[in-house]
Amino acid sequence: MKRPLSAVTDRLVIIIPYLWLLFFFLIPFFIVFKISLSTTAIAMPPYTPVLSLSDGVAALMSQLGEFSFDNYIWLTQDALYFNAYVSSVVIAAISTFLALLVGYPIAYGMARAPATIRPTLLMLVILPFWTSFLIRVYAWIGILKPEGLLNQFLLATGLIDQPLVILNTHTAIFIGIVYSYLPFMILPLYSALEKMDYSLIEAAQDLGCTPISAFWKVTFPLSLPGVIAGCLLVFIPAVGEFVIPDLLGGSQTLMIGKTLWNEFFANRDWPVSSAVAVILLLLLVVPIMFFQQAQARAQEQGR
Repeated sequence: MKRPLSAVTDRLVIIIPYLWLLFFFLIPFFIVFKISLSTTAIAMPPYTPVLSLSDGVAALMSQLGEFSFDNYIWLTQDALYFNAYVSSVVIAAISTFLALLVGYPIAYGMARAPATIRPTLLMLVILPFWTSFLIRVYAWIGILKPEGLLNQFLLATGLIDQPLVILNTHTAIFIGIVYSYLPFMILPLYSALEKMDYSLIEAAQDLGCTPISAFWKVTFPLSLPGVIAGCLLVFIPAVGEFVIPDLLGGSQTLMIGKTLWNEFFANRDWPVSSAVAVILLLLLVVPIMFFQQAQARAQEQGR
């Protein structure tokens, strides 16, 4: 039988994460959702109704009738927002795939490296986080611009005759996203690969598997949890990315992060920008919830 103090401690351990989600996710989400149901107004804040408890309960109840889903209807009628969502998902998916292609060999090499140098390799992976994200993105402007370091190197080596146009293209966005979020791909992969029993690969090879066949039949399936975690950690922030498309992609890049910023700061249309943010959140959270449920059912069936 547990002591009362132990029972209280167990409850606190459970309550603290829920309080964190309540104050830093649910409450901000409902505030944004409430603004998305409001109407644009020339005021401060630039929407109505504001819903102030100081006006009394009767006034508060009367203001609730002013809410509507007109902003969501407006988003379905304007092709700009649909194209921005699709473009963001496509760019994020391609960037995630490229990050996986780059990150998997790095994580595999780290996991197979001698145990004495693994901490050093981990430090090198997270070392870029010691520098400001904005500064690191700005550095890529100096590398990718026509007179930048990359073109100077390629011209000096004779590989090209004229500077390549990389900046202000989707290629620059892919480079920026892969570089910025690569550690989020490497760390989960390394965690999964480092725990793997490599005697299974030896057993597969003894049974006739080639090294490539053993990788696809043993190593990759066992590292799949790390692959999924890394892809989610890269894909989710990449969909709503604003800084990288704005600095490296140029004004013609259409992504939902830039569209959201323009609605919020340039047009000062807080209700529409809030509706864009709510749809973006649902676009990311709902598939993840279904995936987690499917994964939980698969684990139960496997038992």
